[in-house]
Amino acid sequence: MENRLLLMIFLIQAASAIDSLRFLAVGDWGGLPDYPYDTPVETAVAQQMAAVTEAYQSSFNLALGDNFYFDGVTDVDDKRFQETFENVYKYPSLMNPWYLVAGNHDHHGNVSAQIAYSQKSKRWNFPSYYYGLSFPIPGGKKVDIIMIDTVLLCGNTGYDVEGDQPHGPTNIKASDDQWTWIDLQLQSSNADYLLVAGHYPVYSIAEHGPTDCLVQRLKPMLYKYGVTAYLCGHDHSLQHISSQEGAQTVEYFVTGAGNFVDTTTSHQGDIPKDSLKFHWAELADLGGFSYIETTPQNMTMTFVDGRKKPLYTYTMLPRK
Repeated sequence: MENRLLLMIFLIQAASAIDSLRFLAVGDWGGLPDYPYDTPVETAVAQQMAAVTEAYQSSFNLALGDNFYFDGVTDVDDKRFQETFENVYKYPSLMNPWYLVAGNHDHHGNVSAQIAYSQKSKRWNFPSYYYGLSFPIPGGKKVDIIMIDTVLLCGNTGYDVEGDQPHGPTNIKASDDQWTWIDLQLQSSNADYLLVAGHYPVYSIAEHGPTDCLVQRLKPMLYKYGVTAYLCGHDHSLQHISSQEGAQTVEYFVTGAGNFVDTTTSHQGDIPKDSLKFHWAELADLGGFSYIETTPQNMTMTFVDGRKKPLYTYTMLPRK
């Protein structure tokens, strides 16, 4: 019954798509370093992202890091751009713009090469380690999205160590400069919906859990400046965590099931009490991604699995 209701909501959204801004978000989508260079989850998610984009005419995609497992790319001519990205996200509807940030696995390689690939691909938009985006909503309002590099902020992690925290930034000045930039971007935004997108989660119940560095430094900014939601990957599941502090509520969406699915829930006790609203990790359903639709009246986030089944929908109101 619940899935039927979600499908009805999905169809209603499609009917009114011309009056809204639509986009997708996917994290941890970066294939494999050896043949066949992708996973069944990645190929299924790519196919369903294409189907949703075609059905709802979504405008762009946010890629939330770990773009190339397990060690990023070596240079701008690395074959992984073709093998893991171009050959997998090959559908005509996915030739729309992609906006990217780097994850911990990308930082094991050459992130500057991923930035340089923006000059070789019309749809690959990765202008800098961190940057701002702003999009109009039909009806006169707008969405601001602050794309951040959480690895430069907090440092990298070890390989496949459950609960491993970032080990601290390798360049303190670069980290401090980005913190200052984030504060200024959030402070100056007058958008009706304000999103922050990075790789590491602020809150998560899964393998890696909350990121201490972001809880300490980013989270206070999210509440101070009335951020609508924080989008991330890193943990290979779909999660919605909603947490209120004072008069402000921030929504935390983990959408890191673009390539692998991990059922771990070992950090359930490490997030605010009663803040978990949704968690999903079903390998048989081949991963998942987010579909976001924004009107002047509300922003709706829907998790969709690798079989194009809507799993969960949540609606947010404009900032006051």
